[in-house]
Amino acid sequence: MVVNMSTTYRFGLLGAAGYVAPRHMRAIHELGHELVAACDTHDGVGVLDRYFPHSAFFTEVERFDRHLEKLRRGETPVDYISICTPNYLHDAHCRLALRVQSHAICEKPLVINPWNLDQLSELEEEHGRNIWTILQLRLHPEVQRLRRTLTAKASVDHPRTHVRLTYATHRGPWYQRSWKGDPRRSGTVAMNIGVHFFDMLLWIFGSLDRYIVTERDEHVMRGRLVLDRADVDWLLSTSMDHVPAALQAEGQRVYRALSMGDDSFDFSTGFDNLHTRSYQEIISGNGFTITDARSSIELVYKLRTCSLGVEHTISRT
Repeated sequence: MVVNMSTTYRFGLLGAAGYVAPRHMRAIHELGHELVAACDTHDGVGVLDRYFPHSAFFTEVERFDRHLEKLRRGETPVDYISICTPNYLHDAHCRLALRVQSHAICEKPLVINPWNLDQLSELEEEHGRNIWTILQLRLHPEVQRLRRTLTAKASVDHPRTHVRLTYATHRGPWYQRSWKGDPRRSGTVAMNIGVHFFDMLLWIFGSLDRYIVTERDEHVMRGRLVLDRADVDWLLSTSMDHVPAALQAEGQRVYRALSMGDDSFDFSTGFDNLHTRSYQEIISGNGFTITDARSSIELVYKLRTCSLGVEHTISRT
């Protein structure tokens, strides 16, 4: 699918060898834009040939930066830089994008530590460019339907909702040896695989009142959230122990489940074009901003740093 748009924009991409990068390449390609430069410290980026075989490629960020500056001074600047690098580098690479007068499109999480959002907001103002982030679950048709339904029920004093969220996705020994297994670089399981689910819950059920974390290690985190309109029991895991035996017998390694009282939400479909839709919204000026990302990043920071087994209350003063 290629969608014709009136203007063709020029893109750069950081983290081209990463797991999520092909979704960004596909979005740029399907919307009829051009990837002119890509970078990754690893050179296994043959996927570029599928979408942008003529893109320049660099294995050093410094040379990528120099190339972008050359394009800018030669009056062929890059309009957007897509950022698919490890979590702990996101804010630095957003700063790089602004420095070369490009907008940034950053994968989740925008940052690991919430105070870094303030600096990025100031830099947006200084450079006159935007930092957009990918919160793709807000664009999922079923999530949007669910939010509309629950918002309507809330307007007629509907009772609080009891929610159970489980996301288990098996990861082998490589995971703990990579940056993803290092909490200083990934932000823990809650950030690396959970932040977009927490964003979804806050977007649907309102702001945080209380929280408790009852289990937290390198593979598993679980706890409870009390939100404006829901009580949420949640579990995030990279262990096969939390994938139901029936699914394991079928060769499945991923289990997603979201229940709300007697209702359940199907997470198995509807994900195919969410990055393309995200790019459409961003290019139209309607993407998700630093402000949109803040609440989930602040929540995950609380979950990964709070005392275990202690309920914490949010002050409203």
